[in-house]
Amino acid sequence: MNRYQTEAEIETVVRGFESCETGADDFRHPEHLVVAVWYLHAMNRNEALDQMRSGLLRFLAHHEVDTGKYSEETTVYWIDNIDQKLNELGPDVSLVEKCNTVLATHFPDSKPRTK
Repeated sequence: MNRYQTEAEIETVVRGFESCETGADDFRHPEHLVVAVWYLHAMNRNEALDQMRSGLLRFLAHHEVDTGKYSEETTVYWIDNIDQKLNELGPDVSLVEKCNTVLATHFPDSKPRTK
């Protein structure tokens, strides 16, 4: 069973992150990966990395979490890892399938979080 059925579901995760409406405790590793897939689907690797970096730092500051928690090394690792996976999948794969494939690779038994 796929975690996401529509691009709108994925966009909700991304917009919640970008607007900082998602709570700090609700933005876990799977949600980080979904945002990274979204960015890499829409832009090149360097732009996606810049967007992810600035978004994470803004998110941490907004939620008054020590920005020292941000790790450039970890962010680069995941952007590169996901970029490689998306390149393997090819350009004709939908955003939904890309997200579900990345999540299945790293979280095979996870289910979407519900509010």
